Amino acid sequence: MAEVQVQEKGGKGGKVRSKKQNTRVDMTPMVDLGFLLITFFMFTTTFSKPNVMDLGLPAKPKDEKQKPPPTEIKLSNSISVLLGKDNRVFWHQQDATSLNDQTLMETTLDREGIRKVIQQAKSRAADQTKFTVIIKPTDDAVYKNFVDILDEMAITKSEQYGVTDVKPWEKAIYNKKVGNNGAAAAPATK
Repeated sequence: MAEVQVQEKGGKGGKVRSKKQNTRVDMTPMVDLGFLLITFFMFTTTFSKPNVMDLGLPAKPKDEKQKPPPTEIKLSNSISVLLGKDNRVFWHQQDATSLNDQTLMETTLDREGIRKVIQQAKSRAADQTKFTVIIKPTDDAVYKNFVDILDEMAITKSEQYGVTDVKPWEKAIYNKKVGNNGAAAAPATK
């Protein structure tokens, strides 16, 4: 509230002047109004919504008899993508006997890298309707790279893809390619 303070002078006589009034504004109600505005804007703004990616997984059968037989995917209709450490991506279209460190190719996670590789492999596939991308994240891979490769599946319109573990024979070639021996380093002793 605003209030007016009046000063009284006790002197008699002399010229009568108009009294100057000092005004003081009480700011306490403005603090209340400020908090009301803050809460109003907090409740009316839209908070950032979490981004969710659909990953359609088949339901696990309850009975072993309902379990479908293992599916064999032809090498000519598939490509295997290995997600490695330090944002490295490897790919191959080989079986256990023909995969080596020369046939395990390295690429990048951009449009000139893995996207082009997937599109070229899809165009060379014997049956493009059954073309499958097999995604195999290693223990060294990061979650961001997995999300990026799933984005590439949507961009390249690769509707058939699967996520599985790296086979032991692939892991051996991968470790050879990246320079790992697969064992943890022994701690240094003094």
